[in-house]
Amino acid sequence: MSNVTLGYILIGVGFLFLFAELAFPTHGVLIAAGIFLDIVGVGMVFYYGGRYKGFVTLAAVSLALPIFAGAVFYLWPRTPMGRRLIMKAKAQEKETLAHLPAIQELEVLKGRIGKAISTLRPAGVVEFDGRRVDCLSEGILIDPDTWVKCIEVKAGKVIVRPIDGPTELGNLDSELFT
Repeated sequence: MSNVTLGYILIGVGFLFLFAELAFPTHGVLIAAGIFLDIVGVGMVFYYGGRYKGFVTLAAVSLALPIFAGAVFYLWPRTPMGRRLIMKAKAQEKETLAHLPAIQELEVLKGRIGKAISTLRPAGVVEFDGRRVDCLSEGILIDPDTWVKCIEVKAGKVIVRPIDGPTELGNLDSELFT
């Protein structure tokens, strides 16, 4: 076997090492060995085969290596190791935070009027239709027994703003206790 043939064999083994890194994750040891073997193989072809064979081999390896790397990046997420390490590109609609049942129940509070049960500094408890809900004010202090309106539900947090009183309900405190 000639030294040029040995150089081509080393280049082939180098590419096999690069491919083997997909199946046997060695934290880059096989990649380093594969690149080293490719460099040694091209060097042997240059030294023993002449400039023309060396440049042709160098051009072929220079073209094949990025194509091979692209194929590896395409295939690696489909391997068992790649599936464990790479997150899914798109979360399923049912798996997102906005679609949790508890969050969807809070969405119906948008625009509703309630009464502060505790002091909101800015977090506290507000009662909406007899149901106590943990809420956040817009950063201001809201005293107990203050009427508030839900202005937004963001990431499971109900955000309220103080208002003068429910206009459509009248003065509920005086009606309840008379």
